[in-house]
Amino acid sequence: MEFKEFRAKSVEDALTAAALEFSVASDELETEIVDRGSTGFLGLGSKPAIIKARVKNDITRDTKEYLEKIFAAMETEVSIEIQYDKEGDTMDIDLEGPEMGILIGKRGQTLDSLQYLVSLFVNKKSESYIRVKLNTENYRERRKETLENLAKNIAFKVKRTRKSFTLEPMNPYERRIIHSTLQNDKFVATKSEGEEPYRKVVVFLKKGNKSGGRKKDYNKDYTKNVVKEEKPKKPAYDYGDYDISEINAETAIDAAANLQNAIAEEKAEA
Repeated sequence: MEFKEFRAKSVEDALTAAALEFSVASDELETEIVDRGSTGFLGLGSKPAIIKARVKNDITRDTKEYLEKIFAAMETEVSIEIQYDKEGDTMDIDLEGPEMGILIGKRGQTLDSLQYLVSLFVNKKSESYIRVKLNTENYRERRKETLENLAKNIAFKVKRTRKSFTLEPMNPYERRIIHSTLQNDKFVATKSEGEEPYRKVVVFLKKGNKSGGRKKDYNKDYTKNVVKEEKPKKPAYDYGDYDISEINAETAIDAAANLQNAIAEEKAEA
């Protein structure tokens, strides 16, 4: 926001005028005194005080306004709640509304695209990198639980068949969930193969567990909460957990295009 000039009888009056103009408290203004003015002698030769003022950079307010503009263009009613941890450099954004399915999209791709765009906006204004998390209807938590159950299901299958299993392409955040879920498993290990955005997780038996002999009963520990394997129709990009050095015009355009296409598809199917 550019500075705006204000004139009044005194600096205090000019500050008040600026606060009223911007509809904020005076301590939320960034000011520069151009001329303190003077009362003159017996009212003669008086000069007004002149200041320049603008609203201080408020990343939370700016982000909310940015999202409101996006949702207004989408003609979608959304309530936005933002929690910004300045010390931890994290920003959690929770969205509520009647059409959250459109914002989530298939496998969360619309939500990921929107999160990526918000991350670009936020970090363009911040000196330090802020990790942005966009969520609605606890989708992130539900997705994490689904992937954890999927990992256990695949691990059981690998132990039973003694053959490696390659999952469908996932973004880095989702791959980390698979790796983390199975990192303490005594019998299987995981690794990622391929190039983005087609990088996949491979689950395989650890060395020393491929030999014959009496098979262990894996059902006791690994068949709980088994869910049907989810097969994505197309590869997902990582718009939620990425290196700030990867931000560029191409990835921003890609995220915007994905968001636009996903919204169009959801509305067409509605």
